Amino acid sequence: MIKKFESQFNGTKKMSEKHFIDPKILTPFLEKKIPDFSGPLVIEEFIGGQSNPTYFLKTKNKSYVLRRKPPGVLLKSAHAVDREFKVISALNKTNVPVPKAFIHCEDVSLIGTEFFVMEYIDGTVIWESHIPHGTNEDRYEIYSSMNETIANLHSLNPLKIGLKDFGRPGNYVARQLSIWTKQYRDSETAEISSMNNLIDWLPENLPSEKPTRLVHGDFSLTNVIVNPETNKISSILDWELSTLGDPIADFCYHCLQYFINPILGDINQCNELNIPNLEAYRDMYMENSEFEISESEWNTYMGFSMFKLAAIAQGITGRVRDGTAAGKDADKFFEQTVSLADLGWLFVQK
Repeated sequence: MIKKFESQFNGTKKMSEKHFIDPKILTPFLEKKIPDFSGPLVIEEFIGGQSNPTYFLKTKNKSYVLRRKPPGVLLKSAHAVDREFKVISALNKTNVPVPKAFIHCEDVSLIGTEFFVMEYIDGTVIWESHIPHGTNEDRYEIYSSMNETIANLHSLNPLKIGLKDFGRPGNYVARQLSIWTKQYRDSETAEISSMNNLIDWLPENLPSEKPTRLVHGDFSLTNVIVNPETNKISSILDWELSTLGDPIADFCYHCLQYFINPILGDINQCNELNIPNLEAYRDMYMENSEFEISESEWNTYMGFSMFKLAAIAQGITGRVRDGTAAGKDADKFFEQTVSLADLGWLFVQK
């Protein structure tokens, strides 16, 4: 692997007992299914924050990546590796950078869960959005490539690449509001006035309907591979949350990195690091894409994005309350919910 932007979350480790895959079982299956695949096979587990366990498969001639559902009882719609395989396969026909998809296996008897295998792309995943180990030139080029990549994704007509049935067209923001309001109410632990205000205000002030596009759902530096030699995005990862929806909502949710990382929220520090500030990054997206974003709609989309992330944070607090998550960071996530809701309410009042 090319190393340039060092991180404790990059690289591989020995497979855990819980996630163990027997190479002797997997090798003959892949030799039958993937052209030119031949053992011996070495399997390691990737370090990082994937919700679906992800593995590095190394043979004498080539390397691959295997992504599987985790073992155990799962929600029916969770960890949808079949959807990830479908969208990556469709994008293989486009200029959007994704690994080549090889095989999807639904037979759980083989390694215990459903899985798929794709091409291994060499490069680096960067876990800190201000790229502390890069140069000023690195940072600007990476942010420029990241912006161009999400704009290219949003330029695609999903109907033309076989994704007509990948999600429901239209009313994306309204449907998301309904889903996340229910999630928030189910996990609510204390009344937050700004969250209540957003729940009342947003459905009555929806942005105008945008063309239906493929949306990633969690596009960020942590979900792309950077080629450290060119500073270009060489692959988009983790399509678990992808669907058909509103491209501007997808882009604005991506822009929450400017509020999550206080360094990016400081214009002076952005200038010092040569990272486009939020306004410049938004303008770059409009230049790279077919879309114009008015100031009022920008504020609405950002308010919606903060509402959604606040609901996610509250969900963690709710799981702590219900005893289904470790409780040491409960206060932190509730405080995050409040601050995001307050900021979201300030945005929409603009």
